[in-house]
Amino acid sequence: MREVLVRLAAGAVVVMGAASPANAAQSCDWPAYRQFVERVVQADGRVVDRSTDAQQTTSEGQSYGMFFALVANDRATFDRLLGWTRANLAAGRFDANDIRLPAWQWGRKADGSFGVMDPNAASDADLWIAYDLLQAGRLWNEPAYTRLGRALAAQVVKQEVADLPGLGPMLLPGPQGFSADGVTRLNPGYLPLPLLRGLAHEMPDGPWTKLAQNAARLVKITSPRGYAPDWAAYRNGQFVVDPKSGDIGSYDAIRVYLWAGLAASSDPLGRPWLDALSGMRQSVAKTGFPPEKVSSTTGAASGEGPLSYWAALAPYFRALNDERSLGLARAHLDALNGGQEPVYYDRVLGLFGGGFIDGRYRFDANGRLVPNWRSAC
Repeated sequence: MREVLVRLAAGAVVVMGAASPANAAQSCDWPAYRQFVERVVQADGRVVDRSTDAQQTTSEGQSYGMFFALVANDRATFDRLLGWTRANLAAGRFDANDIRLPAWQWGRKADGSFGVMDPNAASDADLWIAYDLLQAGRLWNEPAYTRLGRALAAQVVKQEVADLPGLGPMLLPGPQGFSADGVTRLNPGYLPLPLLRGLAHEMPDGPWTKLAQNAARLVKITSPRGYAPDWAAYRNGQFVVDPKSGDIGSYDAIRVYLWAGLAASSDPLGRPWLDALSGMRQSVAKTGFPPEKVSSTTGAASGEGPLSYWAALAPYFRALNDERSLGLARAHLDALNGGQEPVYYDRVLGLFGGGFIDGRYRFDANGRLVPNWRSAC
């Protein structure tokens, strides 16, 4: 498997030729993505979050980078990101017949050396990487990606999906440390509906369809005022406020609105999911900006969200046909792309939101990625 992917990387220039900026239509160039690769992705395929003292890399960052590379038809960068993840986060064990869940955090350790800082995995990143590989296998017609994606998805099911009493399958935030004393901690932002649909389509015998239904319940019940919390919990057969982080919705939860906005309009869970998150739309309509923090149980809001919140909310406003708020989001996206050097997370949200409303990608009802290079480029 490793030999196959090395060969893929070596031949990537040939594969990319039809979609390179020099040959593609101008509308297919993606300046924000090029800036991301130039400024955030090292030559060896490491996505660096320079806003942290540890100059950290997370499995999340690698997974998002792979997704953007696929949307941009940039197979060389995709392979660099995958190769760095294999070597540094999975200790070389990232092949279809021997796969280790990637460590979630890597960077400068206390002794000054660089390496894994926390070996626990992050299930959202694992979900994204599995999805990226499955879609890359289909879009680039490469079975090696597909085999690896299936193997990773199987490990997610084995190590990171729990059967909760009275509920059924639910994605744990990671394999270790999230269930104790009858309380299971959960993260609503780890469950994008399009990814769950895509995995269900590729692996219909898995828990993905039921997991999507349970994720919809999680979002609805834990957002009684229309605002998603950063974290939630499950105890005695019920979703409850997370005992550690409380009911606050902020930088983690902003992705819940983003993922809801990305879902296909024909998905039967799509509209109920959006309806459960009505609070953010109401806040923007009332104040002209998204709050930085909200209480998911009372609806109390504080602060003004950064520019990147607007990027995350742009697909949400589009899905709700809220043209006024979408117009505000577009204006703030322009400021985000043209302003001071944005940090890693801002860039990521900008690429997700901006790329979607600009038509660079979408998801169909089966959760399959539909990038614009398949038709326009």
